[in-house]
Amino acid sequence: MQSLPFIYHGQSSDWLVREGNTLLVTLITDKAMTYSKVMLRHEPDNEEYLVEMVLSHSDKYLNYWTASFELNHDRDVTHYVFKLLTKQGQFWLAGNGVTRRIPAKESHFKYNACHQPPEWVHQQVFYQIFPDRFCNGKPDISVKQDEYLVSGGKKAVVAKQWGEPVDTKHGYGGCEFYGGDLYGVEEKLDYLQQLGVTALYLNPIFTAPSNHKYDCADYLQIDPHLGTNDHFAQLCDNLHQRGMKVMLDAVFNHTSTEHPWFNLQGLQPTSGAYQSPQSPYRDYYFFDGDSHHYIGWKGIQSLPVLNFENQQVRDYIYQSEDSVIKHWLKPPYQIDGWRFDVIHMLGEGEGAKNNAHYVKAFRQAAKQVNPDCYVLGEHFFEASQWLQGDQEDGAMNYYGFAHPVRALLARLDISFDPIEISVNDFVTWQAEARAKLPWQNQLAQLNQLDSHDTARFLELVKHQPELFKIAASMLFSYVGTPCIYYGTEIGMLGSHDPDNRRTMDWDAVEHSDYLPWLQQLIKIRKQSPALYKGDYMTLHFDDQCLVYARLYQGEVVVSAFNLSKTSIEREIPVWQVNIDETPLTNLLDSSVYLPQNGVLKLSLPPLSSALLSNAVNG
Repeated sequence: MQSLPFIYHGQSSDWLVREGNTLLVTLITDKAMTYSKVMLRHEPDNEEYLVEMVLSHSDKYLNYWTASFELNHDRDVTHYVFKLLTKQGQFWLAGNGVTRRIPAKESHFKYNACHQPPEWVHQQVFYQIFPDRFCNGKPDISVKQDEYLVSGGKKAVVAKQWGEPVDTKHGYGGCEFYGGDLYGVEEKLDYLQQLGVTALYLNPIFTAPSNHKYDCADYLQIDPHLGTNDHFAQLCDNLHQRGMKVMLDAVFNHTSTEHPWFNLQGLQPTSGAYQSPQSPYRDYYFFDGDSHHYIGWKGIQSLPVLNFENQQVRDYIYQSEDSVIKHWLKPPYQIDGWRFDVIHMLGEGEGAKNNAHYVKAFRQAAKQVNPDCYVLGEHFFEASQWLQGDQEDGAMNYYGFAHPVRALLARLDISFDPIEISVNDFVTWQAEARAKLPWQNQLAQLNQLDSHDTARFLELVKHQPELFKIAASMLFSYVGTPCIYYGTEIGMLGSHDPDNRRTMDWDAVEHSDYLPWLQQLIKIRKQSPALYKGDYMTLHFDDQCLVYARLYQGEVVVSAFNLSKTSIEREIPVWQVNIDETPLTNLLDSSVYLPQNGVLKLSLPPLSSALLSNAVNG
C-alpha cells in the first residue's frame, strides 16, 4: 500500500495569525511532492467553501502555503480542513492526520474565536494532594478514634498511625484518618518548589464527614481537621507570593447526608430534607413523594444528588454574588482554579438534563470574578462536547492520555481488564482525542499517570520500572499540562481506591530512584516553550518505537521511546521539522546526535526514552 505524503499544519501562533475576524493559515508540504491545487475548506454557512492557498515560499525540504479566510459569524468555533489535488487523486489533512478522502467533521481543525483557556495554565506543573495523606502539620486537630459517625451514622471514624496500611477489605476506606492537613501542605512548600511544582490541585478541603471529603457538609468552611478559613487564606497568600497557583475541588453534584440541608442523622438544628416533606430544603434534592427514598449519586445513599431546578440551589452554588464558586475566588483566598467533580452528571434529575447549561453557567460565574480562573472538569472518558471552549478550559485527560498510556505500557484498561494495543493503535487513539478539540483546549488538558481514582501507575508496571520512566517522559513531553499525584515522584505503589491513597512516604524521599528523574523532566519541561505550548508532530512509529516532536518558534524537541527489550536503531525524518544538520542534544544524558541531510540516525537502548533538543537548555 502506498504511503501517505507528508502534509502538516500546526495550530499554535506559528501557523495561525488572527486579524479581526480573519485567520491567516499556514500549511507545509514535502517539496518533492507536486500538487496541482492546494485548498483550505471551511463552512461559513454550513456549506462548503474552498479557498485556494498560495505558495508563499520554499526551503530545502518544504513548501509553505498560506491562505486567509473569515471566521464563522454565527458560532464560536470555526472548522476547517485542507484539500490537496494531484493528477491522480486527492489528499486531505485534518486534525488527526492525512487521508485520501474528506474526513469527518469532528476531526476538522477547530478555532474558538471567543473562548480561550487562561494563558498561564499550560506553563504549569501541577501536583495533586489528597490532604489527609500528605503531611500532618498540626496533630492536635487530627481526627480522634470514634470521634463521630460517618456513612449515615453506620460507621465510626478510625484514627490510624502514619504509614499504617489502609483498609482494603472491610469497607472502611473512607472512614480512616491519618492526620494530614493544610498545615502539613504549607510545611512542604519548599519541597514542592525544589521538585519543580508550580501549582497545587487539592482534593476537597471543605467540611465533610469522610476522609476524601467528596461528601460536603459545609461549602464555606475549611474542614476543622484540615485547618481554618484564616489559615487557608494564609496558605493561598504564601503560594501566590511564591509564584504558585492553587486549584480546589468543587463537588456540586451532590452533598453529604450530614449537610444541614439534608440532615439525615438529625444532628443539625435545621429541619432537613430527609426529616420532613415540609422542610424548606426538601426540593433541594430528589425524593420519591413524601417517602424517605431519594436519588443518590450512582445509587450511593450517602451522596444525595442536588436539584439544580431549585432557584435557591442555583443561587447558593453559582448565581448569587456570594455563591460558593465566587466566594473562594475572591479575597482573601483568590484561588486560581476549580476542578469540578463529575461535572458531566450534574443537572436536573438523574439524566443530567440541561447539563451544558449548568457547566456554561459555572464557567461564567467563575470568570466573572477572575477571567483567568482555570475551569477543569472531571471526566473519566471522552469529553469532547465539554471542551469546545465555552464550557470547560480543560478536563482531567483520562481518555486522551492516561487510558492510552496505561493500555500501551501496562496492558490494562481503567477497569483492570486486559487490553492489547499496538503503537499504531496508540498513536491513532491520541490523534483522535486531540483532533476533536480546539488547540488551546488541548494545551489546557490535565495529564496524569495516576490519581486518587486510579491505581498508581508504578503498581501496574512494578516488575518493569523502566516502563514507569517511559510513561513519565511521555507525561512531560506530550500536549497538555502535566500533573503529578502526590508520591508518584518517589515511586509510591497502590492498587484500587483506597490502596492508592496511602500516606506519603517521606522517609523514601532521600533515597528514591525516581525523584531525580521527575525533577529532571520537570526542569526540562519548564525551560522549553516547545514542550509547554509547541505543536505536536508524529515523526515515526512502528511495533517497537515511537518518535514525536514538539515545535515552537524554531525550537524543536524530539521525544523518542524504545518500547522493546532490545536496542534499536531508526532513521528519523527530522527534515519534517526543518532540521537539516543541526546538532540535537539529548536533554536526559547530554549525548549529542548529528543529523545528516535531514535524517537522524537514532540509537536507543532497551526500554528507554530520549528528549532531543536543537536548543540546549541551561
